[in-house]
Amino acid sequence: MLTDFGRVFIFFLIAGVFVAVGLVAAWFVRPKRWYPGKLTSYECGEDPVGSPWIKFNIRFYVIALIFLIFEVETVFLFPWALVYQDLGTFAFVEMLVFLFILFVGYAYVWAKGDLDWDRPSPTIPVTRTRSAATADTR
Repeated sequence: MLTDFGRVFIFFLIAGVFVAVGLVAAWFVRPKRWYPGKLTSYECGEDPVGSPWIKFNIRFYVIALIFLIFEVETVFLFPWALVYQDLGTFAFVEMLVFLFILFVGYAYVWAKGDLDWDRPSPTIPVTRTRSAATADTR
């Protein structure tokens, strides 16, 4: 008589055997024709140009993180919309507060300029030297 843990152990054992058999079968069936093209990195169907160790602009990551944050937060609207009529006015007020917080975050990101793809280059202030300042007063 097997206990519940015994059944779980048998399940994991069968799963491990299934994975091992699949990997061994794939190793026997796959073609073994190696060429240098298989060892290169693949980027959108284009041949790689230059070193892969270049630094990317941080705006790629910032915009991706902003997208993920706002997308994940707006996904919460769908389950709320499905049960809205059952929850009543209190849930509606809670969702308004949630949307207000989301809007404040969006306004902050927009005001900070993180949504602008091409930021203007910073202007470096020019300081006058002491001799130039005395020359103007003469």
